[in-house]
Amino acid sequence: MQRTDIFERLRNGEIILPNDSEAYKMIEASFATKKLLVQMNNAIDQTEIRDLLSQITGTEIDESVAVFTPLYINYGKHTRIGKNVFINFDCTFLDLGGITIEDNVLIAPKVSLLSEGHPTEPENRHALIPKPIHIKKNAWIGAGATILQGVTIGENAVVASGAVVSKNVPDNTVVGGIPAKIIKTI
Repeated sequence: MQRTDIFERLRNGEIILPNDSEAYKMIEASFATKKLLVQMNNAIDQTEIRDLLSQITGTEIDESVAVFTPLYINYGKHTRIGKNVFINFDCTFLDLGGITIEDNVLIAPKVSLLSEGHPTEPENRHALIPKPIHIKKNAWIGAGATILQGVTIGENAVVASGAVVSKNVPDNTVVGGIPAKIIKTI
């Protein structure tokens, strides 16, 4: 029986144990991404930034997307970015579990999208638990917010600055705090 590639297993939400025979591929891929990130984070032309981000994600980044570098991504191939998306300075995307950013999303400075985590039990702590993050159309993620694995941010939702979001955010709501809670409906 042929085993599925580690990156496909990650996208399928499979827990990856530290002794996995393909774990080395994650490190190799992250260094290949880092090489492109160094170029992208030193580019000043938006076309060049989008071209390099397209190489990192393995998808075509639309010309309506604007990225203020630096942007940090550990893998890239599991990130999908829609049209008319704005990503501000100093964001971090850990995307082995998958990150989808739909059209018209605003991402403020220092936002972290973390689609990966680890078990709390010390004996299993080095295992990797991937769960996708999905940011729906017209959402706004405020400065310094952290979106944790497995979270969907609803359409037109706003995540307040500094929030830590560990649960899904309904459409048309504002959330804030640690952990994030609904503040109001839009």
